[in-house]
Amino acid sequence: MTSRATLATLLVSSLLMPLAATAATIQVAVLARDGLPLADAVVVIEPLTVSQPVAPLPAQATIQQLKMQFVPGTSVLPVGSRVRFVNLDSWDHHVRGVPAGLTGLNAGPDAGFELRLDGQAAGKDAAVVDVTLTRAGAMQLGCHLHSSMRGFIFVTDSPWAVKTDAQGMAMLRDVPEGAARLRVWHGEQIVEPAPGTLTVTSVTALTVPTQVQPRRRRP
Repeated sequence: MTSRATLATLLVSSLLMPLAATAATIQVAVLARDGLPLADAVVVIEPLTVSQPVAPLPAQATIQQLKMQFVPGTSVLPVGSRVRFVNLDSWDHHVRGVPAGLTGLNAGPDAGFELRLDGQAAGKDAAVVDVTLTRAGAMQLGCHLHSSMRGFIFVTDSPWAVKTDAQGMAMLRDVPEGAARLRVWHGEQIVEPAPGTLTVTSVTALTVPTQVQPRRRRP
């Protein structure tokens, strides 16, 4: 005779199995204007079948200032994440984070953050400052002391946001099947294009052309 506990377990399992079956994997290839793979593009899937997905947990991340560059050049991080800025150059750097694109032109003084990092002296630890990302949205990083330095942080409240790799590929897992919106953002965009639409199936692969032509980063 089956116990009540066993019946309860079977009932829970039967309820969860259909949900697990609807989780899909999406592979997105993003192309630059010249048709070549576009690295450091952020792909965001917004399922229309889920009213309020569970937000991703905050993370700990490090962005270095090294050889007059922000490393990594683009980061994708959940809201609430803490970023540690580290200056590994022997000269001073500044960090100014503002909303990216046209949004930053009208941003108020409280829309971002600003800090300064001393250069690393021989035999000394590098200067570090921690910043907590409290608002969703794309941010551009700059250095007032060195205008050629640029970096980006895409702060997201979506569990389905991924940066493309060097081959322009992004892989998103456990996406609910059904209708969804597709957003593609890149730091070279001034205005983010309107989102596209797609139908997510168990295995979905698509190619997304863009009008973005990335600048060549200095070595």
